[in-house]
Amino acid sequence: MPKLPEPLLALADRVSNRGRWGADDRRGTLNLIDPAAVRRGAASVRQGRPFSLAIPFDADGPQTGGIPGRDNPSLEMIAVNVAFAGYHGFTTNDEKMAMGTQAATHWDALSHVGYSGELYNGVPLTAVTEAGASELGIESFGPVATRGILLDVARLHGVDHFDDNRPLTAADLDGALALTGVTVEPGDIVVVRTGHMHFLRIGEKDRYRTTSPGLSVGTIEWLHDHQVAGVATDTLVLECFPGEDPAALLPVHMIQLRDMGLAQGQIWALDDLAADCADDGQYDFFLSATPIPLTGASGGMVAPTAVK
Repeated sequence: MPKLPEPLLALADRVSNRGRWGADDRRGTLNLIDPAAVRRGAASVRQGRPFSLAIPFDADGPQTGGIPGRDNPSLEMIAVNVAFAGYHGFTTNDEKMAMGTQAATHWDALSHVGYSGELYNGVPLTAVTEAGASELGIESFGPVATRGILLDVARLHGVDHFDDNRPLTAADLDGALALTGVTVEPGDIVVVRTGHMHFLRIGEKDRYRTTSPGLSVGTIEWLHDHQVAGVATDTLVLECFPGEDPAALLPVHMIQLRDMGLAQGQIWALDDLAADCADDGQYDFFLSATPIPLTGASGGMVAPTAVK
């Protein structure tokens, strides 16, 4: 089995959190969200304005069949205005849904990606079977509520969006952070805007999926050094795609999930929040982003809410 290139293996070793929170840890960097981080998030609510960071969960979602089975959400009514005789006209409606757990706004569980026979914290790949993940499923996340900080890299560069697979660098994150006037503290979650939702807005779903700006390998140490609890972007892939090295498939996923245990969020809708942050200069907020705890799933649907 091919190994990661040596420079990536060395990087993985430098940022590894294996054993940091004990041999039984299954939450990774979410352990950094302590009471101080939650209070810091609550203190960032200064205006009382909420923003949804989720795209609509419907059949017109971003999936176009590139990953078989990762289907856009579909709704099926199983009860329509069902009446119960003798109960004063009472009626009820009910439905069910089907979708890929990572088809719309979501977190990746730590069971999502591994390499060299292991997932995060030494859990073997065999923990994932056709029955799901016996360890590191999305239910391991637990509640996610902390301070969020928006890093608007598109605005930093004076563009609405990028037209190519531009790798975002540590310097990009430093520049976007400088615009906020905020210092990242342990347990914060950073949300990185590239403007890539532009292609969904104009209906170019394949373009949204196949060529994407995103985090580069060079941001891995930045996120580790800043001790963030999670990172989320407005792209489908999170990292730049196609990637920087054709020989390494999704290396940011591999190192962040398998070695760091870092929560990764994708397809987050950040444009409305970004416009408001640019207007008033406040780039920190309280972030509530607990995924649906679908036991054994390698991804979790989420409707994140930012409150300023």
